[in-house]
Amino acid sequence: MPDRIQAPNQEILAVIAAYPAEAKHKFLLLRRLVYQSANTLGLIDNLVETLKWGEPSYISPCGSTLRIAWKASNANCIAVYFHCKTCLIETIKELYPKLFKIEGNRAIILNLDEPFAEAQLEHCIGLSLSYHQIKSLPLLGAVPV
Repeated sequence: MPDRIQAPNQEILAVIAAYPAEAKHKFLLLRRLVYQSANTLGLIDNLVETLKWGEPSYISPCGSTLRIAWKASNANCIAVYFHCKTCLIETIKELYPKLFKIEGNRAIILNLDEPFAEAQLEHCIGLSLSYHQIKSLPLLGAVPV
């Protein structure tokens, strides 16, 4: 799988260059989970990495846009943003009621100084990347990892 992950483009490199070291490290871990999930779902060849609202974003042809961002206003955290008009966060809360800190109906907030629940995060990312294929299924067809 690692050979399928392309290097970030120059725009994304410029954004993460402004991140503190731990945020860069966590961003790269999250980015790897996005690519792993896309690969597992068979979407790797169609995954688009770009900037939306100045933040690294990931788009699949059958999914909902996913963004990852660190912000100075919440410097000890990094967030994974989901489209707020989907049921993704509602489903994530149901699947993992005590695992993640959730912000409204749009984000999972992760502390930079704590390890990530990688398998569960990859699962949530996969739900977003395949959202349009699964949105009519109860709990998006998911079972907790």
